Order: sequence, then structure tokens, then C-alpha cells
Amino acid sequence: MTVPISNPVHIPVMTAEVLRALELQPGQTYVDLTAGLGGHAGQAAACVGPAGRIVLNDLDASNLTRAEAAVRGVAWGAPNPGATVTFRGNFAEVPHRLAQSGIRADAVFADLGFSSNQMDDGSRGFSFMRDGPLDMRLDPTGGLTAADLVNHATEAELMGWIREFGEDPHAPRIARKLVQARSGGPILSTSRFAEVVRSAIPGNRHTGIDPATRTFQAIRIVVNDELGSLGALLAAVERGDRSGWLADRARVAVLTFHSLEDRMVKRAFADLVDRGIAAAPGAQPVATGEVESGRNPRARSAKLRWIKLV
Repeated sequence: MTVPISNPVHIPVMTAEVLRALELQPGQTYVDLTAGLGGHAGQAAACVGPAGRIVLNDLDASNLTRAEAAVRGVAWGAPNPGATVTFRGNFAEVPHRLAQSGIRADAVFADLGFSSNQMDDGSRGFSFMRDGPLDMRLDPTGGLTAADLVNHATEAELMGWIREFGEDPHAPRIARKLVQARSGGPILSTSRFAEVVRSAIPGNRHTGIDPATRTFQAIRIVVNDELGSLGALLAAVERGDRSGWLADRARVAVLTFHSLEDRMVKRAFADLVDRGIAAAPGAQPVATGEVESGRNPRARSAKLRWIKLV
């Protein structure tokens, strides 16, 4: 069952594929670890129905409020679920919070991308497409900003991050250029950050993507400890039945947007299958089709993987 999308700005990725993977049934409990604007959760609410339960989590308080509105039918017209539970925080903390609350999830979904409103808001500092403060925090209320890292990390630290998390072969040049540039004044805006990174690429050579893309990704991953959080979540899935947050035969689906995330999910799920803890209904990941990629270019790199606990 699908619900018409009334929000023209936010386009949830692979909604139909996610719903097929999770096989939601009336009365089940659906947990959205990264609720965003509620695109997937609004559809899930229609599947679990009035007897079901929707659990929403997000680091961004504003998005969490909008996601809850989507689930309750304000934005989507979906039937009100029997219960809506909201958590605000890192998704890696949700398994513990569910266990404490006595909630067992039948279906768990994590969309590791960013909401359109976050990417399009220059004040959040996620994108070099719009000038703004060099921030990049998913939780804008605390923690180090991208500017803190770029202006105070050592050259070796910057090089390591850009090489490991950006997979950029020009990491040494970029790190050196950033250190040189900040000596003339702190790098505080996304536009200046991108300009410095681009200037470090020999002949400004690049293939298909902006030269600043990989470095932006690397610093954003460090600011939000994205891979650390994903690792903690995957470990929690492995012990889900013992810790009490996953129901019998629960399904877990993860939507990734770059190779570092996808490799982690692929390996963790394969390990669970090899050990007889889970089954992989789909042996290969699902990617976005041509129609969706054309409609939503940000979805082009998305891959969906899922497992079912046994």
C-alpha cells in the first residue's frame, strides 16, 4: 500500500523496494532509525495500520517532528498508527533504548543518506553547492564542527581522514594545501573549503564529480562518526534476539550511499548468514533504477541490502 507524496521537496529513496524487503504486516512494529522527513515511515504506517506501532529516531529535532507529523497523517494522509514512539539521538543507541522500553522490532530500517532539507540548507554546511558556515553536524546543538577539525587537526590527521573516508588519491596534497591555507586565516565557510580543496588537485583534474566531493564526505563522516555508529548498529543486530530489541524473524534493511558504508553492511550481513543467524532473501543489493535516478540524482549511488533473522 502506498500513500501519495505531498511534499515536493523531499523524495524518499527506493520506497517500494524498502517496503518489499521488510514485508510489513498489519499490527507489526516498524523502527526507522533515521526518520528524516518521514518519507519511508509514512508509507510504513500505512502498512502496519492502526494496530501497528511506528518507532522514529533522528538526531535532528526538527526533522523528527516532521517525521512524526508524516506518520500521524498530517502530511501524508496515512492512517494513524496505534502507537508512535519517538527517540532523539544517534541511531546506534536505539537498540538499547528499545530494550529498555520493552519494544521488540519486527522491521528495522536505516537510511544512511541525508534529507533534502539538510543538504539544501546552506547554514548546515553539508554541501559546497550553497555557501554557508563549515558545520556538517547532524546534531547542530553540540559537538565539534567541520571547521573545528579543518582548522585544528594536524596535516597527518587530515590526510588520513581524506584518504580513508574520502578514498581520494590526492589526500596528501589536499591536507598540505588546507594547512597552508589556514595559516592565512581560518577556513570557516563551505565555499572557501571547497576552493582550497580544488586548488590542491593537479591541473584541477577530475572525472565526473567535483574535486571537493570526496573531502567533504570524509570530513562529514568524521564530524558525525558515521562509520562508528554504523558499526555499533550492525553489532547490535548480531545480538538482537539476546538483547531483546528484535522480534523473532525480524527483518533489517539498510540503505547506503557510498562504498565505505556498503562494504560494512555487506560484510556484516554475510557474516550473519554464514553463522546461521540470518538469511539473505536477496543475494545481491538493489540499486536505484534509471527512472528514479533521473528523477532524483542524489539517489544514484544508493544500494539497499536486507536480511531476515532466523
